[in-house]
Amino acid sequence: MSLKSTIYKANLQIADIDHGYYADHALTLARHPSETDERMMVRLVAFSLNAHLLQAVCNGDGNWIFGAGLSDPDLPDLFLEDYTGSKRVWIEVGQPEEKPIAKACSQADRVLVYAFNHAKNVWWKALENKVSRLQKLEVWGLDHEATQSLAHMAERSMQIQATIQEQTLTLSSSKGSVDIEPIRMN
Repeated sequence: MSLKSTIYKANLQIADIDHGYYADHALTLARHPSETDERMMVRLVAFSLNAHLLQAVCNGDGNWIFGAGLSDPDLPDLFLEDYTGSKRVWIEVGQPEEKPIAKACSQADRVLVYAFNHAKNVWWKALENKVSRLQKLEVWGLDHEATQSLAHMAERSMQIQATIQEQTLTLSSSKGSVDIEPIRMN
């Protein structure tokens, strides 16, 4: 018998000053039993950093969808789908291998990877030459200590404020706040 995912609800208020995007989002995230709170919260970080693309890419005519995560490795962790069903933005968190990244680049207009593990630089050095030809790919590194701090903010029902200013994301809740400054790796 397989274990079921745990459902988390997040009311996320985004004030993206850099992109002029201000919105409230009621999100449901399924956390696979083998997924950590840190990884789940990094999915929220990725959403917060890219929510403005719904307007910029799809003129508001699309949906952000959280994939099944670790339950289905063929689906992205998060993706922006337009009204035709096309994946416009494909987002992975962690340290995916070359083949899934190349497959994502063949299926979406833009692919973003948010690496956050303490060994992300070692992973990237091993992968960089293999994926350098992929024009659609952007790889971002997140500070490991900051993402570990995010795990303490995880609750089954969350009220979170996300402020993005000068390329820094500040996530705040009743449990504190964490600043995250994504660094482009490629």
